[in-house]
Amino acid sequence: MPPTTLLLLITALGLCVGSFLNVVAWRYPRQESVVRPGSHCPHCGTPLAWSENIPVLSWLLLRGRCRHCQSPISLRYPAVELLCGGLFLAAALGYPEALGQAPGALTVVAGWCLVTLLLPLLLIDLDQLWLPEPLCRTGVLLGLVFTLLAVFSQSGGPEPQLLLWHLLAASAGLLGFEATSAAGQAILGKPALGLGDAKLAALLGAWLGLTGLGLSVALAVFSGAVFGVLGLLSGRLKRGQPFPFGPFLAAAGLAVWMAGNSFWLQQLSRHLGWSAL
Repeated sequence: MPPTTLLLLITALGLCVGSFLNVVAWRYPRQESVVRPGSHCPHCGTPLAWSENIPVLSWLLLRGRCRHCQSPISLRYPAVELLCGGLFLAAALGYPEALGQAPGALTVVAGWCLVTLLLPLLLIDLDQLWLPEPLCRTGVLLGLVFTLLAVFSQSGGPEPQLLLWHLLAASAGLLGFEATSAAGQAILGKPALGLGDAKLAALLGAWLGLTGLGLSVALAVFSGAVFGVLGLLSGRLKRGQPFPFGPFLAAAGLAVWMAGNSFWLQQLSRHLGWSAL
């Protein structure tokens, strides 16, 4: 298969997965099935035909409005589909190091699963300031499963220590964030972080290992601080107003997975003078 055709198929797969993740992010917080009923307009409830469910293209052809009731269809739907398509492509072309010398096919599939896990968590946290524990727990287990598969598929032979480091990272993420939250409660009178963030940190640890988790937290703290400062300066945020930290963690985790630890360590070393984490 020509490389260009393969890349287009990968992107199309990501667009379709993104369409499903839109459904998950909308229905899961409302305790609705993500399978039944089928796709329908949230305004008039009319079931959508297959031609109205084509990722991105249907939104463009319908000009962002329901064919039946003319209610607006949020731009978020095609945006999430495009984002997921781009992330699937990035996962196939990236340089992840979290699974060591695992075969490329295993690494690509693992990256797609990580995207599929983190995108709905990111969206739900943006909407609800809530990170569902069952999704985070499933993510931890899947991360350890992929790590275990990687252990026995290393080009140089099995490396059991890889699983140990990822188990330690998951534990460190959970306990470290819970300790930070407790310290904030004791000093400031309110938790510094939500407990959902601790579950998400455990998920990232299970997938990325200790170094990857440390890099993700550093990137998330930096980007979250920049967002907070800009929000205060622009008046969009008030002092003490909470905003979700999960999206910054999820985005940082994906960035570390796609580019690899070495890239981000080089960037930190170049800009901050860090030699290692």
